[in-house]
Amino acid sequence: MKRKFMKGVVAMAVVTIAAVVGGGAWAAEGATPKEAEAMVKKGIAYIKANGKDKGYAEITSKQSQFKDRDLYLVVYGLDGKVWAHGANEKMVGRNLIDLKDVDGKEFVRERTELGKTKSSFWQDYKFTNPVTKKVEPKQMYCERLDDTVVCGGVYKQ
Repeated sequence: MKRKFMKGVVAMAVVTIAAVVGGGAWAAEGATPKEAEAMVKKGIAYIKANGKDKGYAEITSKQSQFKDRDLYLVVYGLDGKVWAHGANEKMVGRNLIDLKDVDGKEFVRERTELGKTKSSFWQDYKFTNPVTKKVEPKQMYCERLDDTVVCGGVYKQ
């Protein structure tokens, strides 16, 4: 009887520890909206201080200071051209104005249109999370900088 009770106590302790540790790790995986806003502001400050060439190169760099878990920066011209991309350097130089998410939303076109009329904004669409490799709902925070929008997003879980 005592042995059975102890097994039950140990099992409950293991489940509790797994839930606490696992839940904490899961919660720590994704960036928060506040972190996205702060990252965009930091990126804009860097571009202003160091110039576009150095700023875009740093954002796109594999060891960029503008990458944190699933959070990275992207810089689009108001015409849809990618100037910097923290998750996929192959996108740099491409015009993605007609790019659509899985639901058919032209999110780059929408982003550039919002950038023409607003100094900052949030945008919802679906995109592949670089951590999970799954298409997930995403919120992108963007600020206009001259003729570009500098953006950083979070995945909704």
